[in-house]
Amino acid sequence: MFPPSTQHHLPPSGHKPNAEVRQAPVIQFAFLLLAGVLLVYSLKVLDDVLLPLLFSALFALLLLPISRWLELKGVPRVAAIILCLLLMVVVFTGIVFGFGSQLGQFKNELPKLQDKLLQFFHDIQTWAANRFGIDPMTDQELKESTLKSLKKDGGSYLNTTLNMTSAVIGNLLQVPIYIFCFLYYRDHLRQFLFRFVAPDKRTAALNTLDNIQTVVQAYISGLFKVIVIVAVLNGIGLLALQVKFAIFFAIFASVLAVIPYIGIMIGASVPAIITLVETGSPLHAAGVIGVFAFVQFLEGNFITPMITGSQVSINPMAAIVALVLGAELWGTPGMILSIPLIAVIKVVLDANKATEPWGFLLGDTAEGEDTIQSLAGGEPGFFKRLWGRITGQGT
Repeated sequence: MFPPSTQHHLPPSGHKPNAEVRQAPVIQFAFLLLAGVLLVYSLKVLDDVLLPLLFSALFALLLLPISRWLELKGVPRVAAIILCLLLMVVVFTGIVFGFGSQLGQFKNELPKLQDKLLQFFHDIQTWAANRFGIDPMTDQELKESTLKSLKKDGGSYLNTTLNMTSAVIGNLLQVPIYIFCFLYYRDHLRQFLFRFVAPDKRTAALNTLDNIQTVVQAYISGLFKVIVIVAVLNGIGLLALQVKFAIFFAIFASVLAVIPYIGIMIGASVPAIITLVETGSPLHAAGVIGVFAFVQFLEGNFITPMITGSQVSINPMAAIVALVLGAELWGTPGMILSIPLIAVIKVVLDANKATEPWGFLLGDTAEGEDTIQSLAGGEPGFFKRLWGRITGQGT
């Protein structure tokens, strides 16, 4: 019925050949790009749901050791979690009241600062008119331009402020509930995750979960310690320069330190401008910037490495990209969450051999140098050997 050559290649009866269907690389890339776009769109649309969940997960990991310690002392889990939540509320209430008192004093001085700022603006206009022949604006023109801008943008600013305030209040009410659920159902959640992992790989998965917990706890607890130390150092420097509202600006800048790299710039610019308006001395304002720059140097090179160690070893380039993406995705909350999230992503990438190079890409350069040396079977890196010679711990 068939030619001999054709019959020779026919498969046995009832057997179908295993034909592997492979898509072209362009189609695979298109699907991957489409999946990325859908993921980013979903994260953007669901921000009101995801942000409280993420902040709650971070705080739950921070409170987990306290809850476990209370449970080991015989306290029931529900009571232990409630005590942890009360402790968190007390700490945050103290911070808000302490910062609010300083903010109230600053608010009382705003009219005087406004008059000095207006006088400083007139001095600049006079200098520009004498130097470049630019006609200065009168007080009436300045008021009219300010009123026009307020009429134009005041409504949108008011609506935005009201929407943000209501959203923040709503999220704050959700966070304690989510924290309670995360802490109470933590064993159930861990068993849920294990169901996705083969039995022979559950030990590695458990190690990855423990590493994520360690990284997040080290970052958050270390961040609070760094904020306190930076606030004290900023306060000492600003008080030495006799800067007005030194304590307020010190706390303000240290709180903004939760936004890496960018927060310190904002925290230093505001007191520098206020000092320039108050004293009229550019040198005095430069001294304020110098204090913040010196404290930032100490924080980046000594304080943070000593407190957090190498737990959150993200290189500056990856951190900056994460900050920009977080700001574009979720605004200021996204910038705050960007560093712990990128650290968690690095832990997950390092746990898999297929994705380990991407984790290496996110890691710090010092970590990469040591890794290369260990893979090559050589000695520790140059900077580690130099530090060992300085501290007397190496030859």
